Amino acid sequence: MATVEQQLPARRFGAHAHEDSYKWWALSCTSLGMLLATINSGTLIIALPNLERSLHTSLLELVWVILVYMIASTVLVLSAGRLSDQFGRKRAYVGGFVLFAAASLGAGFAANGTQLILWRILQGMGGAFLFANAAAIVTDAFPREQLGLAMGTNTMVAAVGLVIGPVLGGALVALSWHWVFWFNVPLGLLGGLWGAVVLHEVTGRSEDRSFDFAGTITFLIGLTGLVLGISKGGISGWSSPLVIGGLIAAAVMLPSFVVIESRHRAPMLDLSIFRNRLFSAAAAAAFINGLARFALMFLFVFYFQGVQGDSPILAGVKLAPLALGMLVSSPAAGVWADRRGSRSIAVLGMLVTAAGLALMTTLGRETSYLDSGIYLFIVGIGSGMFNSPNTAAMMGVVAPHRRGIAAGARVLVQNTGAVISIAFVLAIVTSAVPKNVLFSVFSGLANHISTAQLEPFIANMHAALWTLAAVSVLGAFVAAARPSHQEGGLVGESVGEAAAS
Repeated sequence: MATVEQQLPARRFGAHAHEDSYKWWALSCTSLGMLLATINSGTLIIALPNLERSLHTSLLELVWVILVYMIASTVLVLSAGRLSDQFGRKRAYVGGFVLFAAASLGAGFAANGTQLILWRILQGMGGAFLFANAAAIVTDAFPREQLGLAMGTNTMVAAVGLVIGPVLGGALVALSWHWVFWFNVPLGLLGGLWGAVVLHEVTGRSEDRSFDFAGTITFLIGLTGLVLGISKGGISGWSSPLVIGGLIAAAVMLPSFVVIESRHRAPMLDLSIFRNRLFSAAAAAAFINGLARFALMFLFVFYFQGVQGDSPILAGVKLAPLALGMLVSSPAAGVWADRRGSRSIAVLGMLVTAAGLALMTTLGRETSYLDSGIYLFIVGIGSGMFNSPNTAAMMGVVAPHRRGIAAGARVLVQNTGAVISIAFVLAIVTSAVPKNVLFSVFSGLANHISTAQLEPFIANMHAALWTLAAVSVLGAFVAAARPSHQEGGLVGESVGEAAAS
């Protein structure tokens, strides 16, 4: 009688899904996706002042080059997770790589800010399929007791991308801003090829093929209205019709989204997964973490280039401690969470982040880099301590056939916090600052204005940092309110057993 190994076809690369080594092949693929996403983020953020000068964009257009990508990936990530559960995670993940690469190619040919924004929306659609499936693929492949290590490895790779991205972005901008996007093309195609070769479909597919159009549209309109209202309010004033209209749309559509999801037969966001106390509290903490930390790199690009007058490549180097802190702490935090539970390390991570953000309020135009570098490193340490344990706790309580939706929900809450973070930080730092000073700061030309003229912007930056620090402290309380990882694991097992029966 033939053995299982003899019956299985030979593979040139990778391992069969039943083999223990498959988990490492799967992790290599998701890590490549994380690397692509974070390098792209870093290279683009460092290039923003150059983009404003080259494409003659307005300040609002410049910010929305970042925001539309995040809105598209955030709104579509749940739909992508659901489609992945229906049609296969491998197919969806590989497709995400290919779409991201194609959109990056088009973005490099953009002739103005509007065209670039449209290509960024398409990039966000590709990113949604990557984000929705990475955590689910890892959770499928790894046993629960090793999830913290796996998530910590992905976070560590993301930190490597964050180190490389800004420095690489500075070098690419020296050639031409187009290469900030074109660089993603070979990396995206490589990721798609690697996923096609090494990944397997290891879970069953959902039988329900319906799609929640009403939920998707209401969330899209509501989130876009909220972010547009907040981001434009600080620049144009809160009495602007567009600002008021955006905030009204958010006030109407976001509650409508919750009502629709609670009643839909196959909702975009399955609210039942939030009945698990561990999952819901960890999701709330992830939202607050995105709110507290994401705008930081955006803010410091303009601090280094706009306030201190650094070149793009030097600004990229100066941002490295943020990612290095994550690189150092993420794997250790994941191992700690696997052995002793994730709650205490997640709480401590938020408090460390809050301390670093509070210290940043001492920064000024003439502050030495030693100070800002240390503070960025502290925030990076705190972020790494929080992210991988919190993600492992969330994904570890979900039954296998629902991990696509759960991974999408995790990214949705975190990215929603990140989008709002950039919008409200922009509103704070631009409030009551003369337009000529804002133009100088956001185009990297503040060398030509005096320290006295910069004072309103620096004061606003400090106010934004205090706000982010307070949000991080709130996140620590939320993370402390959830059950321990072990307790959540027992709930997850019962959910899985119920599903199996």
